[in-house]
Amino acid sequence: MSSPKQQDTISSIAEAMAPQSWSKVSCPCCVSSEVEPLVIIQLADNVESNTKEWIMAMISASHKSGGAHLLAHPGEDASWGRIVVAAPRCTLLRSTEELGLCKADKEGNMFLFSFHDRNNFINIDDMQKFLTLAERQYIVQHELESMRAVKDQRIPGIPGDKGILKSRQNIMQKLQKAGVIQDVFPLCDEKKLKALGKEWYLKKSLWGQPLDTINDYFGCSIAFYFSFLDFYTWALVPPAILGFLITFFLPGTPPTDEPKAENSTSGPGLLSADDDHLSVSSHMVQAAFSMVWSTVFMELWKRRSAALSYRWGTLTLTEHFQDPRPGFQGEVGINPVTGRREPLFPDWKRQMRVGLVSIPVVGLFLGLVVLGMVGFYYCESITASIHKTSGSIITATLSYLPSIIHIVYTNMLGNAYRTVALKLTEWENHREESAFQTNHTTKVLVFTFFNNFAVLFHIAIFKQDLHLLRKRLSSLLILSQVVNQFTEVVVPFVVDRFYSSSQKELKEDDPAADHMQAEGSLPPFPGLFLEYIELLVQFGYLSLFSCVYPLTAVLLLINNITEIRGDAFKICRLFRKPFSPPEASIGVWQAAFEVLAFFSVMTNCWLLFLAPRIKAYTQDVGLNPSTVLVFFIMVEHVLIVVKMILAFVIPDEPDWVQIKRQQIEYRTMKALTGQTVKHFQTTELPRS
Repeated sequence: MSSPKQQDTISSIAEAMAPQSWSKVSCPCCVSSEVEPLVIIQLADNVESNTKEWIMAMISASHKSGGAHLLAHPGEDASWGRIVVAAPRCTLLRSTEELGLCKADKEGNMFLFSFHDRNNFINIDDMQKFLTLAERQYIVQHELESMRAVKDQRIPGIPGDKGILKSRQNIMQKLQKAGVIQDVFPLCDEKKLKALGKEWYLKKSLWGQPLDTINDYFGCSIAFYFSFLDFYTWALVPPAILGFLITFFLPGTPPTDEPKAENSTSGPGLLSADDDHLSVSSHMVQAAFSMVWSTVFMELWKRRSAALSYRWGTLTLTEHFQDPRPGFQGEVGINPVTGRREPLFPDWKRQMRVGLVSIPVVGLFLGLVVLGMVGFYYCESITASIHKTSGSIITATLSYLPSIIHIVYTNMLGNAYRTVALKLTEWENHREESAFQTNHTTKVLVFTFFNNFAVLFHIAIFKQDLHLLRKRLSSLLILSQVVNQFTEVVVPFVVDRFYSSSQKELKEDDPAADHMQAEGSLPPFPGLFLEYIELLVQFGYLSLFSCVYPLTAVLLLINNITEIRGDAFKICRLFRKPFSPPEASIGVWQAAFEVLAFFSVMTNCWLLFLAPRIKAYTQDVGLNPSTVLVFFIMVEHVLIVVKMILAFVIPDEPDWVQIKRQQIEYRTMKALTGQTVKHFQTTELPRS
C-alpha cells in the first residue's frame, strides 16, 4: 500500500496542472476556473510534438469541424507521452440528452433530460453532482470515438500511408491503427475508491452492497452485475435450507433391491452415489421447489432491475442509429441511411463468413466436446470395473478421477473457444457495437451450454443413471468450489501483495504525473463476460439437476458469499478503472437465465420419472412405465402453465415504476409537441 502522501486524487491532479494550459472553450457558460481531468490518452514513445498538438486541436475542435468539443491538456510538457482530457459543461449536457438519460427535476422526480429544458433540473450548474463520475468519463470516451475527419488531410508527423486521413474516417481508430495512440483509460479517484472499498469488500457485515456508490464510481453495467450477484446469492438461502434439511433431517426410505448400473460407483461421505436415502416425497419436494424457485427468482429480479434502472436514470435509454464501431473495416463509400462517407461492408460478405467459417468452427468445437464426453465414459467404465473387482475405499475415491479429468478438459476447451469466438466475431466485421456483442455472446452461450451440460443431459436422458449423474454433479460443484476459492481469495491477495502494490508506488517529486503512470501500469479490466458465464452455469446446475443432489444450493451459497467480496476486491485493487456505458438491465444474460428456468421443468420431471424410489412406488401400485411416462408429461405441461401464470401474475415492474415510466413518456410527448409547434411557428412563411 502507498503512503498517505502518495494517495493522490483527481482533484490533486487538477491542481497540479496549470489552468492556462487547458484548451479554450468558446461557450461562455463552459468557462470555469476549475477543470476536472477525466480521461488519459496514452501516446507512443516516438510521437512527435506536432502530432500531439494536432491531436489536442482535434479533441478541442467543434463537432462541425470533426472534433470532440472537449478540453485537452498536454501534461508536464509538449513531449510528455500523455494527453489529459476533460469535458466542458455544454458537451456533458448535450451528451446526456443524446444518450437518453433521466435526471431529477427540481421536485425530485426522474425525467428524460432535455438540454432545451435544462434549467428545470437540479444541480444543473454542478456537473459533479448532476452526472456521476462514470457517466462523465463515458461521455468523454463517447465523444472521442465520435471524431471524424471532415476532409482528406495528412496527420502531422506521421509519414507514409499511415498519416493519410480520409474524409469521414474515424480519427481515434486511425490513430490507434497507426500506433500513435496506445491506450485510452479513465482516471481513478483514490479518495472515492478507498471510501468505496471500506463500505464494500472491507465491511464486516455480509448483507447488502453500496450499489449507488458503485454506480456513481464504476457505472451502471458493473453496478447491475453486483446487484444481480447479491440478489442471486441471497436467493440461494431458501433452496440451501431445503437441501440441507432433505439431506440430513428428512426421513428416507429403506434401500431397494434394484441393482445399480455397471458404471455406477459409491463414494464416501457427501459424494456418495447411493440414491436410496432420498424418499419419494424428498425428490418431489426438491424438484417442485426448484421449478417454482427459478421462476419466482427471475420475476423478482426483473422488478428489482426496473427499480434500479429508474433510480440510476437509465429506465428509458434512447435507441438511436449507431455509428460504426472502432474495429469496423471496409471500403469508404456513401452510407445510404446517413448520406455520409464512412467504411462500408456488404452484408452478403458477412453472412458468407458466418456460414462458411464461423458456424463450421463452432461445430468443430462442439465435436471436441462430444469427443471428451466419449473419453469420459470410457474412463468411467474402466474405473467402475476396477472398483467392482476390489471394492476398496481407494478405488472408490479414484472412481471420481474421470470426472475430474473431464472437468479440467472442458475448462481448457472453454478457455480456448472463448479466444476463438472473439477472433471469429471480429473477423465477421459487424458494423454496430451491439451487433458485435450479440453475435459474440451467442457464440459463447451456445458452446457454454453444450460444454457444461451435455454430459449431464446425456447421463440423465440416454444412460438414465441417476447414480452417475449425482457423482458427476457433485464432482463439478466441489472441484469448482476449490478452484473458485483459490482464484477469488488466494490469487488476488498474492497479486495485490507482491505485484500490484509495487506498481502503485508513487514518487514524491511529481505525484500527479506519477499517479497517471501508476494507473497506466495496471492491467485493463477484463470485463464481466466470464463472471456472468460462471453464474449462468451455477444457475443451470441448481435449476436443472439439483433434485438429484440437494446440497447444490448449499455449496453455491458458500461460494458466492466469497465471490462478492473477491470480485469487489479485484475490480477495486487489481485492474484499471474501466469505462462503463449506461445500461437498463443485465441485457442478454437475463434471457439466458430465463431459458434455463424454462428447461428446468422438463429436466426435473424427467429426473423424477427416473428416480428409483418413484419407480419402485409405481411398480408397487401396478402402473406400467408407459402410463407413468404419460402422467409425467402431463405434469410437465401443467407445471409449464404454472410457470407462465407465475410470470404473468408477478409484473416485471413495480406499480410505482410503471407510473413513473408513464409520467416520463407523457412529459416527453408534451415537450416534443411543444417544440414542434414552436418550430412551425418560427419557420412559417408570412402570408401575402
